[in-house]
Amino acid sequence: MELSDANLQTLTEYLKKTLDPDPAIRRPAEKFLESVEGSQNYPLLLLTLLEKSQENVIKVCASVTFKNYIKRNWRIVGILVEDEPNKICESDRIAIKANIVPLMLSSPEQIQKQLSDAISIIGREDFPQKWPDLLTEMVNRFQSGDFHVINGVLRTAHSLFKRYRHEFKSNELWTEIKLVLDAFALPLTNLFKATIELCSTHANDASALKVLFSSLILIAKLFYSLNFQDLPEFFEDNMETWMTNFHTLLTLDNKLLQTDDEEEAGLLELLKSQICDNAALYAQKYDEEFQPYLPRFVTAIWNLLVTTGQEVKYDLLVSNAIQFLASVCERPHYKHLFEDQNTLTSICEKVIVPNMEFRAADEEAFEDNSEEYIRRDLEGSDIDTRRRAACDLVRGLCKFFEGPVTGIFSGYVNSMLQEYAKNPSVNWKHKDAAIYLVTSLASKAQTQKHGITQANELVNLTEFFVNHIQPDLKSASVNEFPVLKADGIKYIMIFRNQVPKEQLLVSIPLLINHLQAESIVVHTYAAHALERLFTMRGTNNTTLITAAEMAPFVEVLLTNLFKALTLPGSSENEYIMKAIMRSFSLLQESIIPYIPSVITQLTQKLLAVSKNPSKPHFNHYMFESICLSIRITCKANPDAVGSFEEALFMVFTEILQNDVQ
Repeated sequence: MELSDANLQTLTEYLKKTLDPDPAIRRPAEKFLESVEGSQNYPLLLLTLLEKSQENVIKVCASVTFKNYIKRNWRIVGILVEDEPNKICESDRIAIKANIVPLMLSSPEQIQKQLSDAISIIGREDFPQKWPDLLTEMVNRFQSGDFHVINGVLRTAHSLFKRYRHEFKSNELWTEIKLVLDAFALPLTNLFKATIELCSTHANDASALKVLFSSLILIAKLFYSLNFQDLPEFFEDNMETWMTNFHTLLTLDNKLLQTDDEEEAGLLELLKSQICDNAALYAQKYDEEFQPYLPRFVTAIWNLLVTTGQEVKYDLLVSNAIQFLASVCERPHYKHLFEDQNTLTSICEKVIVPNMEFRAADEEAFEDNSEEYIRRDLEGSDIDTRRRAACDLVRGLCKFFEGPVTGIFSGYVNSMLQEYAKNPSVNWKHKDAAIYLVTSLASKAQTQKHGITQANELVNLTEFFVNHIQPDLKSASVNEFPVLKADGIKYIMIFRNQVPKEQLLVSIPLLINHLQAESIVVHTYAAHALERLFTMRGTNNTTLITAAEMAPFVEVLLTNLFKALTLPGSSENEYIMKAIMRSFSLLQESIIPYIPSVITQLTQKLLAVSKNPSKPHFNHYMFESICLSIRITCKANPDAVGSFEEALFMVFTEILQNDVQ
């Protein structure tokens, strides 16, 4: 493809069509763009559009298309896949690297972000060997004084260097980081100091402060990435500059940077959150060098925690601040800071308990955004929540002070339960916090597969289960106090290895009942708890709960599991389908009497989801369940093959004819 006006016009028209909601127009345009990806000059035409096009929507579309093109094609494919052509010719590669940085820095922010991502993708492959002048070109822009340009450089550098946080140690990595530090550390430090000074100069200028604080956030993130693998000599020598300014920023308050939004974190909160992360990194990994600065950071972060509100916008800041305290209290060096009984009591009262409370925002997520609530709570993506951080702090304190901490917190648990007992309908959140505190206190080591693997022996888990968990699950209504129901079911999941088997067997019919709860969280947790119980292993590596012990519940279990799939919001609930699969695997021949009904419901579900397959895990467990149905039935009765063929043939034919993917 030549770099001609005609080709630019053609490309503009096809890019416009890719935005059309009509698939008949959109898909042919997408196919055309795919067909010309291997043409010489194609990426340069996209970059030219960013400079020459008059329409912003085309510029944005071209920048996204370019980034995705780079993501798919920049890596030399022959390294990974034999005989596949390299779609980007060498002359295009050279031209892209020569032009992309200045183009990115002169573009509006929306386009700048796309090109910055593209640079980081290219950098992962080519920097430093095949793109040695990238850093020099970027660092030189710090002298521009234009913070739109500077932030573009910082954003790109962050995207490029953040992989240092998770790369395995190697000589190649050390060589690259040293090269980066030699070129970047001093200019970054000078920029940091200059930006701090500008913040003082423009302390009353809201628009200037927003730009400057955006820079400081990126600078703080770069500090984290460059210090993650090891403590560089440069940063050790300049620790006073960095830590003094970090401490100043941590204690800074400027009304011009405060936002009215209760949910979205502002620039000040984001900066302080990152500084807490940076301080935690030094406290954990470089405690000896950081020791002179630690007391002032502990004081500043403590004050921050006791003065910050409960609004959602502060969640990341508070969780990072608590994680800092958690990382400090686990280190033998800092043990003396927490030894005093009054200190432990104060931490419990002012930090842990307030951040374990179930807030209105949590209740809203539980009811209206249950899928996200479940993902955070069950799948371990709650890393940045207040509750998770408070839980980690409890575990950290228990490392050296298990006895005193258990004693102090037990008093709070009893107090909360007494408040709940006075008026359950009003004070149910007290019990929720009590259950969470007990869970935090008792959990010393945990895996998703096995639940709690090491528990605090000072907490009587079975007694708490019988006295405070079972009564909620035994109540007549499965829809009353849904949060407490979910708490109780989660308690069974987490402590399934500590609670005696006889109590687990008592729980099974209760869990089966809760499959019919209206709350998506409750019936999902019930399905997940059953699935986890059915995977537990006993002696001789057999399942702890046997098919014989489940015999009285087979019909109601299968009925309620399939009914749960008809509840609003759970038609493609992967936890329920996984529980169905696990039930079949455990029950084996016991499911044969129910196969006609089961296979009908599974094929109906298969037909429904094939029209718009969007939940791969759900689909996987559904096919596994169908396979188990066939295997179990045909093993007992080989003649049943025909009936399965009859039931499934039409469905599979329709899926294949419609090319469902």
